[in-house]
Amino acid sequence: MASVARSFTRVASHSAPRTASVRATTSNARRAFARQTFQGSSRRGYASGAGGASSSTPYILGALGLAGAGGAYFYLNNGSFITAKEGSSGETRGAFTPNKDDYQKVYNAIAQRLEEKDDYDDGSYGPVIVRLAWHCSGTYDKETGTGGSNGATMRFAPEGDHGANAGLKAARDFLEPVKQQFPWITYSDLWTLAGVCAIQEMQGPVVPWRPGRTDRDVSMCTPDGRLPDGSKEQSHLRAIFGRMGFDDREIVALSGAHALGRCHTDRSGFDGPWTFSPTVVSNDYFRLLLSEKWNWRKWNGPKQYQDVASKSLMMLPTDMALIQDKEFKKHVERYAKDDQAFFNEFRDVLVKLFELGVPFQSKAEDRMTLKPTTSD
Repeated sequence: MASVARSFTRVASHSAPRTASVRATTSNARRAFARQTFQGSSRRGYASGAGGASSSTPYILGALGLAGAGGAYFYLNNGSFITAKEGSSGETRGAFTPNKDDYQKVYNAIAQRLEEKDDYDDGSYGPVIVRLAWHCSGTYDKETGTGGSNGATMRFAPEGDHGANAGLKAARDFLEPVKQQFPWITYSDLWTLAGVCAIQEMQGPVVPWRPGRTDRDVSMCTPDGRLPDGSKEQSHLRAIFGRMGFDDREIVALSGAHALGRCHTDRSGFDGPWTFSPTVVSNDYFRLLLSEKWNWRKWNGPKQYQDVASKSLMMLPTDMALIQDKEFKKHVERYAKDDQAFFNEFRDVLVKLFELGVPFQSKAEDRMTLKPTTSD
């Protein structure tokens, strides 16, 4: 089960050694077992994704009609919902304004699915859920005010068919049962909340979050090319992330998400994981960038790096740019030495990312922290 592997990563001791120049220390002992387990098991290999029903759903701007099992919900611009009909007796109710407890229930439902469904890469949908939340938010353009997490326009072609979004249908389909269980939540809020949940359930930092996103129609789809291209270099990273409003430190912190997941030849064309524990949030991405020796991989795919020691890890040209550029590298070195510094700054930049382009009516101090199920 997915929970077994994650539990072992929390209690593993120094008994599992690291290869090459990565030494097992107290701070990374939980990952040493994950690496040994990951290398010793190829049961899931390089999964290409999971199928499922389409998550595209029509809606009405301003008054979003949502047909639920217990009645019809209508979204109001003030963030409230009206239940037009509730239950078999047909009684009506007034405005329903979700509170923290309601969002905790949504969080718990996502976490439960993450725990129960282990038929994805390395036994977890967590990394692809994080990628969904990041890609739906990372289309923001600060100059035009377009894109960002407000809208969930990836539900529609052509945005859902952009090359950078290949494979994310698996994440959208994974969340569809949660949307059906809680029809009052917008897809825009659901996807970002799911990103928070995935980060926290994979032992990452607690990420403050707030609702207030609305779903928009196909006319608001963003143009292709707003997300990073892994084959590029540091000037590309600064152009892409600068358009969203991120500085060098924030670019490096966000890149730490590459501790999670893997690339697929049938999506990006690249192949392999960045770390030995791709379902655990850690600073291993930065440690491995600095401590391992990397060579160009000899294969028929796009240019990517491969670690010399195990030949099982990869880095993209944009990853290597972080240590080739002196301004980026100083942050890589800092995060590699101090995982708490990485967690703190990764948390803050995720909050910023997930709120790009959202005209919130709430204030920043209204953000809520939702309890990880792993803290029980």
